[in-house]
Amino acid sequence: MKSIVFFNNKGGVGKTTLICNTAAYLSLEMNKKVLVVDADPQCNTTSYCLSDAKLTSLYDDDKRDSIEAFLNPVRRGKGYIKDKIIPLKTERFGFDLIPGDPRLALSEDLLATDWAPAKSGDPRGLQTTLVFSHLSNQYQDYDYVFYDVGPSLGALNRAILISCDYFVIPMSVDVFSLMALSNINLSLANWKDGIIKGLDSYKKNEGEDYCIDDENIKWKLSFLGYAMQQYKGKTVRGVKVKVNAFERIAKKTPKVITTEIIKPYAEKQNINYELGQIENMNSLIPMSQLAHSPVFMLKSKDGVVGSHFSKVNDARKIYKGICANLVNIMEGTGK
Repeated sequence: MKSIVFFNNKGGVGKTTLICNTAAYLSLEMNKKVLVVDADPQCNTTSYCLSDAKLTSLYDDDKRDSIEAFLNPVRRGKGYIKDKIIPLKTERFGFDLIPGDPRLALSEDLLATDWAPAKSGDPRGLQTTLVFSHLSNQYQDYDYVFYDVGPSLGALNRAILISCDYFVIPMSVDVFSLMALSNINLSLANWKDGIIKGLDSYKKNEGEDYCIDDENIKWKLSFLGYAMQQYKGKTVRGVKVKVNAFERIAKKTPKVITTEIIKPYAEKQNINYELGQIENMNSLIPMSQLAHSPVFMLKSKDGVVGSHFSKVNDARKIYKGICANLVNIMEGTGK
């Protein structure tokens, strides 16, 4: 099992669309067993993948099996839950889902408070900080566990990133998305230093009584790639190209990504980490959201007509390429 978080400090980059369609293609077309954990208190992934009836049924139950059911006992000082949450089956996406919960935001203060003790090797602080390592370890029967998170550099996202194997950065073609890369670099460097020191201190002090849930827990986060999204394009002599305003920013991206992310966090330096490019799909995205369906699986019953069908086929090719690149980088074959 590999755990992967889709993350950018900049919002509005199409993160939920990317994670859901990537997970769906891996599940439906590549026969991978994928679990998606909606760890964004806004719950966009959950509302995208589940029907309106299932959403209503789920959130009418105060004791629902959501991500909050996992975090609640930790917040109350009772440690990790003994029984793992049973994921929901998505109807059209193919993957399993641990639904999001707005109450997850209530764990932000706890995770922030316990970070200083964690850096000092305090067992309680480390247990809280490494809560998502425990969650992922409960689902070893999956090929991939994907985490969707909000656009924050707060304590919740820190705990998730510290616990994952890889991170993917969805990028929009705008200057603020580029600027966010520096913030990500600085934050990851601080978090890496903090958790390494904390674990080293704990192991030295505890000796043979070392009892963190998994003694192999360590900083392991590596960069898996980025996807350029939501640019406006035009066709020139049968070839898709970006309009000039987007092209100027897009040309800067590889250099900034290399400096801020690839050099400090990628396992290999000599491969292409661009997973793919996704042009603005306009009406297909809201159509996909209303149908609770992957973009590449939209059909006439969902409102697809005329030229929409070619866009659906284009989407299938795009996500096929993204998933192939993602798997190749993880398997070490590169691009």
